[in-house]
Amino acid sequence: MMDSLEDQARRYATQAHAETGQRRKYTDEPYIVHPAAVVELVRSITSDENLLAAAWLHDTVEDTATTLNDIDTHFGPRVAELVEMLTDSAQPTAKNRAARKLAHFQHTANAAPEAQTIKLADIIDNTRSIVRFDPHFARIYLVEKKVQIELLKQGDAQLWQQASTIIEAGIAQLGEPPYSVPESWFVKQAAKYGGLS
Repeated sequence: MMDSLEDQARRYATQAHAETGQRRKYTDEPYIVHPAAVVELVRSITSDENLLAAAWLHDTVEDTATTLNDIDTHFGPRVAELVEMLTDSAQPTAKNRAARKLAHFQHTANAAPEAQTIKLADIIDNTRSIVRFDPHFARIYLVEKKVQIELLKQGDAQLWQQASTIIEAGIAQLGEPPYSVPESWFVKQAAKYGGLS
């Protein structure tokens, strides 16, 4: 019996990330724990094999030697198209982090609803980790994700709500001791992304 498309994608992503020696920041776990968590969030709202395969593969083109052509050859044009929509393209002209992020936000804003759904799952899993292990960086990250999810409303409503809730909870947590980041700091930071429409 042939493996499902999802099983093939899981094995491919596991090998691709392992070959680069990529580990999860903060925990040093094998990187594949992140795509696995993203897949489970996507699985909570759909059993679509193309979406589940793309969720396993969503970081492979960005972080490994894998190309979009490789994804197309192994998994077909639909999965390759979704992975392309989720891949952060290089921004050589971007002057700073805010400009780079704005360009990426626009890229995902133009993505298909299915790709936006995977991106929401990605944001949920990354937010859990960053708020827990890196509260200092989380200040900037949470503002960025709050801006980004406003552009992902075509994604699954349930995952959008979950992403919004975890971002707001993170911001509230950073406003409390020992961090005590004032609300005005978050407002000022968000203004850097004011060019977004």
